Formats: sequence, C-alpha cells, structure tokens
Amino acid sequence: MRIVLIGQQDFGKAVLEAFLARGDQVGAVFCAPEKEGGRPDALRVAAQEKGLKVHQLKSLKAPEAVDAMRAANADIGIMAFVLQFAPQEFVKIPKHGTIQYHPSLLPKYRGPSSINWPISRGDKETGLTIFRPTDGLDEGAVILQKKMPIGENDTLGNVYFDRLFPMGVQAMLEAADLVVSNKHKETPQDESQASYEGWFREAEAKIHWHNHVDFIHNLIRGADPAPGAWTTLNGVKLQLFDSRKELVRTFGAVKGKIGEVVEVKDGRLVICAQGGRIHVGKAKLGDGKKLGAAELVSSGSLKLGALFGS
Repeated sequence: MRIVLIGQQDFGKAVLEAFLARGDQVGAVFCAPEKEGGRPDALRVAAQEKGLKVHQLKSLKAPEAVDAMRAANADIGIMAFVLQFAPQEFVKIPKHGTIQYHPSLLPKYRGPSSINWPISRGDKETGLTIFRPTDGLDEGAVILQKKMPIGENDTLGNVYFDRLFPMGVQAMLEAADLVVSNKHKETPQDESQASYEGWFREAEAKIHWHNHVDFIHNLIRGADPAPGAWTTLNGVKLQLFDSRKELVRTFGAVKGKIGEVVEVKDGRLVICAQGGRIHVGKAKLGDGKKLGAAELVSSGSLKLGALFGS
C-alpha cells in the first residue's frame, strides 16, 4: 500500500520503519516543526535520510497541508503520535481515509497524558486504540483495540516502552491492512463511558503525604520516569522513583511520622504513609543526578528521620 505518515519523534519513526520494512510505499511524511534549540525530531531525520518527502507545517489546517496531502496520492493516512490538530478536510483525502493511534482504551482517558493517568489511579488494565480521527479530541470510531494488564509495580516507563510502544507499531500495521482491504469494522465510542484528562505535569505529580499509601505508590509509578513525582526536603524539590508499597493492616503499626524517612532497607528509602510505608529505590534532589536512594543517605544529602514535604 501507499501511505502518508503524520507523526513525530521515536514512535513516528518506528511506525515509518515498520511500513517500509514490509515494502509499503510512503508518499509523504508530515511532522510538526521543531522548537528552536530542541533535539532533532527522530521521525523527520529518519524520513529525510531515506529520501522521503517531508513536510513541517505550523498548521495542518493550512491550504498547503491539504495540497501536500493530495499530492501524496496515498491509500491511507497513518497518524502516529500527533499533537497538531488534523481537520477532516485533511484526513479524508487518502483513498481509505486516515487512522490514528491512541495509548488508552477509548473512550476512557482521552487526552494527551493517557498513559500516566490510569497508572496513577491504580487501574489494573489499559491498552491502545486505533480509531478514525474526527474534529473532536480522540472521539472517532474505533477500528482496533488491544488490552494489557497493569501490574502492581508497573511504571509509565515500562508500560509504554516495553508494551504500548511495540504493540502500537504492530497495531498500526494490522489496522491499516484491515482498512485498505475493507475488512474492518468501525464501532462508535460509547459517550456514557468517556473520560477526558488533561496533561499530567508537575502540579499533578506532587505527593501529598496525608493520602493513603496506595495513592502515593500509584502516583510515583504514574510519573516514573516523567514528570517525576515529587516532594520537598528542607524546601528543596525531591523526586522519587522506583516505588514499592508495604501495607500495614494493624492500626497504629506504622511507626514514625507521616512523610518521615525511617530506615534504609534493601537499598531503598522507607517512608511512612497512611496505612503503610513506601519503599523508594531512586531519587533526585534539586538539580542533582538521579541516584540510588540509599546513595543519598550515604552521601549525607539525606538523613534518617528526615521529614518530606517540609
């Protein structure tokens, strides 16, 4: 088949290479302009190295975007990690329209941080959806879905890079084949089950130590490695990673103050919380490097008895 790929960065590059590896043609690649001083877009670099036509337009609503899409003469459009708005006038040009990847089980977790949120809320399952892009945010008909469990200690990093990333690349190939061969079904999303979440950023990643140990553990996992769940130590920002939780069922069995570092055990900081203790494997203090949590203690940067959130 002949495709047009709209995307950016490593996921867009991986999808492009997957289509090329099996012999598909690429009529054009669209990727957002890079920010001045930012790292080169991996998709743009890969596409240019392969001699493909690359368009970097400020808006996909511009007449030149529509003209470029028509000129590509594609069987199908492939949207792989797209933050730009793509209007219907643009996405409907390919012979079989366009399909888009989203890393959640739509209609749940529409929006830009759809991997962070289910982990931070303790969900036991997530997945990916290939759907038809519409003018609404992640609202189009579903073509294909893949589910995966979320383990108790899974993080944003391993859920995405180890599972949703490679699963997503293969799902894009599978969905494209279904659509181009007219073997697919399009299922409208159930709006009664829909949820939208905005960006999961620094404000959302702040640890509130009065919360139950489950909430804190899930927050750290959902922000690991980015944006990094954080607290303060003597007024300095401290990010925590690689969390485990220890539940305590007996009332009063947790010794120490809420947010207090009570020991180092098996190379991890042990921090008191409501209903249990958090065991943290890595931490980053201020502008320093991410270190093994026990290293902060051995270096003198953190002492037992320290109270987080102060």
